[in-house]
Amino acid sequence: MGERLTLPDWNALAELPDESLPLLGTALLIARDEYPDLDADLYDTVAQTHAEHLRPEIDAIDPWPLKMAAINRYLFDEVGYTGNHDEYYDPRNSYLNEVFDRRLGNPISLAMVQMEVARRLGVPLDGVSFPGHFLVRLPVDDGLLVMDPFNGGRPLGADELRERAKPHLGGDIPDDNALLQILDPASHRSILIRVLRNLHGVYAEREEWDRAARSADRVLKLSPDQPEALRDRGLAYLHMDYARGARDDLARYLHAAPQAGDADAMREKLVDLSARPSRMH
Repeated sequence: MGERLTLPDWNALAELPDESLPLLGTALLIARDEYPDLDADLYDTVAQTHAEHLRPEIDAIDPWPLKMAAINRYLFDEVGYTGNHDEYYDPRNSYLNEVFDRRLGNPISLAMVQMEVARRLGVPLDGVSFPGHFLVRLPVDDGLLVMDPFNGGRPLGADELRERAKPHLGGDIPDDNALLQILDPASHRSILIRVLRNLHGVYAEREEWDRAARSADRVLKLSPDQPEALRDRGLAYLHMDYARGARDDLARYLHAAPQAGDADAMREKLVDLSARPSRMH
């Protein structure tokens, strides 16, 4: 099947330009935090096997929308990838090895499977950081084909997209220009950060603070100028009684975002922390 898949190094990711950041490799790197024995080659091979199965059919089709319909039919109907509607906040939905193994995922992980298979077939499928659920988009002759990976790759029309965006825009319905802006392609970095933020939210809700801290820390490895990730890691450290780390992160957060809506609350926590003796960690 070719060369072995080499996962990137966490400490090199911040310097990589967005277009050089490997989506599959970095998603599996995220998963390796939780699954240290993960075999990256296995999942690279699964994606390649999907693509090779589809290649004769895709090569025989000309229009992009029909190519995409064939990819979706295979992935969602034949192989059986599906959105995990019953346990949406199960962290396994965010780890790509589990998504490949279980054929279950959340919108963004299923989108990554779609995008990876499409890319190997030369189909220019992009992710969309749509408010609420992550979507995918394909350029077509007369505009964009937007699809919902969480629901079998179903195509979404402009009116439905406006309705979906409305609750996240203070009840406003986006006009054509605003909608197109929302539908801009998401960079690989922004996709991976969204995966990690989802994981942070799940783990914080479960009060699994070591994993919450790790998820926020990995956001900072991808993009060091993310004040919210500093805050999130600092608060997780606080729950872990790691006072020095919490102090450092919350101070850096307030320096980077002094006007943030929660700045006063974070200042109070910092004052409380400053009164505590430091513990070695």
